[in-house]
Amino acid sequence: MSDDLLPLIAAECRRLHTALATLPADAWDGGSLCEGWTIRHVIAHLTMPARFTPDEFAAELASAGYDFTTLSNRIADRDSTLPVEQLLADLASDTLAQWVTPEGGQIGSLTHVVIHGLDATIPAGLGSVVSAEALRLVLDNLAIGGVHRHFGTSIDGRRMEAEDLDWSHGSGARETAPAHRLVLALAARAVPTPSPAPASAGPADLTKLGPRKRGM
Repeated sequence: MSDDLLPLIAAECRRLHTALATLPADAWDGGSLCEGWTIRHVIAHLTMPARFTPDEFAAELASAGYDFTTLSNRIADRDSTLPVEQLLADLASDTLAQWVTPEGGQIGSLTHVVIHGLDATIPAGLGSVVSAEALRLVLDNLAIGGVHRHFGTSIDGRRMEAEDLDWSHGSGARETAPAHRLVLALAARAVPTPSPAPASAGPADLTKLGPRKRGM
């Protein structure tokens, strides 16, 4: 993995921007894979770093009692009312492309963009627009890096294999799915179960990895 993921993060933001720019205005009010959030809420949350300086963010966090979940929900509710054009502009901004999560580093920023991008594009009927490179890195971060535990999911006793990437992890019952669906499963997103596959390679059971969490 390259030490510098910022070019890839910028590319993923552009891919997401291009996809979401095709949506009609009313689609932004449709539900997302984040419980209780519309697509507007998800993109307002994702693009938050483009609208707040570090000092402004610190002040917002203090006003939320230093509870990041409370802060995320408050800002998502408030900024979801912004015009779609502004949310798209923030998504394409250099500021967002260069933002690095305080604790997760650049791979954390990439994971944030990929997961929340899927939160929006999958229910909107756009499918996954994430590159194979980004999916592989995010899967590694979630599974090998243990970040799946942040979402309350467990992969003990499971071997997860991507159908469309040379990626696998774990041992035990074999579960296969497209890479983006494995990302969603590890991030505790509830999505419809894929069509049944042959008995020798069962589809990933997306209902047993744990509950999804709003704003994560």
